[in-house]
Amino acid sequence: MGAPAPDFTLPTDAGKPLALASLRGKPVVLYFYPKDDTETCTKEACAFRDAFPRFRRLKAAVLGVSPDTVKSHARFRKKYALPFPLLADVEHAVAEAYGVWREKQLFGHRYMGVERTTFVIDAEGRVAHVFEKVRTAGHAEAVAKVVAGLG
Repeated sequence: MGAPAPDFTLPTDAGKPLALASLRGKPVVLYFYPKDDTETCTKEACAFRDAFPRFRRLKAAVLGVSPDTVKSHARFRKKYALPFPLLADVEHAVAEAYGVWREKQLFGHRYMGVERTTFVIDAEGRVAHVFEKVRTAGHAEAVAKVVAGLG
């Protein structure tokens, strides 16, 4: 926390590049999630969707990031009417830069994947808060409180 957030440029669900640096001057909620259209990831995305009016009032950008493709993100965003962009980190370079690409285990099988983590980045581009090993219940509200505290 307090360090400059690693800058990046990734394609959005619309296929257009988005650079983190282009959002300077406003807070950014950068949430990393494992996979589009899975139960927990859908709950998390829909919670951010439902809390989005609050983030908009706080003039904060919300960005979801996963290793899924642009096409997968486009379907997921449309299906759940998500009002914020989803970024395709197919090569997981951004997840690695943020330290959320980690070894995981499911049913005794070890694999590499995204550990559900949310970063709140302040208007100057510094990491203001990190939510690690996120549980979706109440998460969007907790993130909104941190963003509100930045002003």
